[in-house]
Amino acid sequence: MTQRLTPSGQRPARRSRSAAPRRPALARDQRDHASRDGGDSGRSANRPAAARRAPVRRTSAPQPRRFTGRATVLLVVLIALALGYTYPVRVYLTQQSDIARMEAAQDAQRRRIGELSERAALWRDEEYIKIQARKRFYMVYPGETPLVVLSDPEGAARDAGIDPNTGKGERPDPWYDTLWSSIQAANNAGSRP
Repeated sequence: MTQRLTPSGQRPARRSRSAAPRRPALARDQRDHASRDGGDSGRSANRPAAARRAPVRRTSAPQPRRFTGRATVLLVVLIALALGYTYPVRVYLTQQSDIARMEAAQDAQRRRIGELSERAALWRDEEYIKIQARKRFYMVYPGETPLVVLSDPEGAARDAGIDPNTGKGERPDPWYDTLWSSIQAANNAGSRP
């Protein structure tokens, strides 16, 4: 008879001849008692009451676990990735808002430069310079008489040569008198105890 070898080259393990588990031998008086009562009653007399009852197996469907090990690891990895990407995303969004703000400021500066370039081009024209000199500095050509029109608070126009305070009460104090009186009042207030 040839022995077969396992794929790893070893002999197969020997099997025991009795596959059923051995029961411990009963004591002589228990065997005698069992034979008198009909067999099984001797064994049940020695057992406690809970063990004498027929075992009732309750079977229920296995409850599925909410999270398996793989799902838990996947969840932890996703949370770690989310936490890892929050700072770079925040930096990216901040940089995008800075870029948009700077582009808006550049557009505003370009518009301002365009307006100033147009105004500078006007100052190259001699006629524009003469108009501005007459308008701003009240300059006139020789032989012309300047006329300045001032508006009254009531809306009536007056001639520049007439004193606006004529016909009214007394004239206000000059600025230096007002300044001197305020210095004296401050000096008198500081010397009081």
